Amino acid sequence: MDIRTYRAATMHEALTLVRRELGPDAAVLHTREVRLHRLFGLIPGPRQIEVTASSGVNVPSRLPEPAPGTRPGDPAAEADFATAPSGPWLSRHDRPRRAPDAIGDDVRGQLSHLQGMLQDLCRRSQGGGRDLPESLFHLFAELIDADVAEDVARELIGQVRDELSGVELTDPVLVKARIARMIEAEIPIHGPIAVRPGRRRLVALVGPTGVGKTTTIAKLAANYRLKERRSVGLITVDTYRIAAVEQLRTYADIIDLPMQVVSTPREMRDAVRRLDNLDLVLMDTAGRSPRDEIRIQELKAFLTEAGADEVHLVLSAVAGARTLEETAQRFGEVGTTALVLTKLDEATGLGNLLPLLRNSGLPLSYLTNGQNVPDDIETAEARRMARLVLAVDSVFDS
Repeated sequence: MDIRTYRAATMHEALTLVRRELGPDAAVLHTREVRLHRLFGLIPGPRQIEVTASSGVNVPSRLPEPAPGTRPGDPAAEADFATAPSGPWLSRHDRPRRAPDAIGDDVRGQLSHLQGMLQDLCRRSQGGGRDLPESLFHLFAELIDADVAEDVARELIGQVRDELSGVELTDPVLVKARIARMIEAEIPIHGPIAVRPGRRRLVALVGPTGVGKTTTIAKLAANYRLKERRSVGLITVDTYRIAAVEQLRTYADIIDLPMQVVSTPREMRDAVRRLDNLDLVLMDTAGRSPRDEIRIQELKAFLTEAGADEVHLVLSAVAGARTLEETAQRFGEVGTTALVLTKLDEATGLGNLLPLLRNSGLPLSYLTNGQNVPDDIETAEARRMARLVLAVDSVFDS
């Protein structure tokens, strides 16, 4: 199920994005008002409207139909959308009343869709003549609600049904614990960066634009310098993004760390040599599009010259499952060795991470859940990640 989250200054702008990307049949699942924060979360920023929508939920569309002969994205379609009657996401003062029967039809439609998927699951699983226990029905619904892909949810439910006895399947706590252990077993863990006094270790962070590499670098640097009492240095090659060097330099000045700025691969060796007496050197890189082969090869040249001991791929938890897998595959060309997941606090569910954790081959090193430095970061653990996927734990409980 493809569930996406959009943010914009107004509800109209957010819904325009929904329609343009997901089409007129998209279902709006959730809306809320969020406030952005600046300067490490200390200064409140502007408010935005967040809309969660999906093109794969079997409920009546909440978006108005376009005029005949128009397509989503056409100016005429957007004009119709802008002047369409208020939908169920508006305030209670402007919202048109819906008949109780219509609301009931929506709920029945969603339940019918889930029931249909589960009946199909029963037919596919061994001993298809058995009824599906109520505990599995509810757990399947929870998996879908947590953004777990339908095929993955089917697989997990089918596996737990085959492994547990009939009596055990009636215990929802036992069933959920078994699912959690199954997910936990599929999550490889890297552990924290191992730093040995007197032996310099160079760790680079790579990834697409906007995933939080620089903030994650600052969190790691602050924790190793202030809590672990290690000597730490910084290298940045992010000279493309406006004010990127100044941002990292601000962190370096606050934590009192040496920092080197590198513009070309040729300069990298000298920068590394200047920091060779430190315990840990953290390298910040410019965000690259995974589809930009030239930039990927340029990044590879920087890492080769640096002689990086570890290359951690930083990905945002709010990205779609397919995007995450394809990005991990493309960045594998630069020699990635571990995975950092950021923005867990912004994701509506974490089930979209399962295919990445299963298929990328990268062990999980760190999780981040906010912008606060040096907080909002934790060393990844398989049990914790499984509980987050199942929404048993909160991302704020670290």
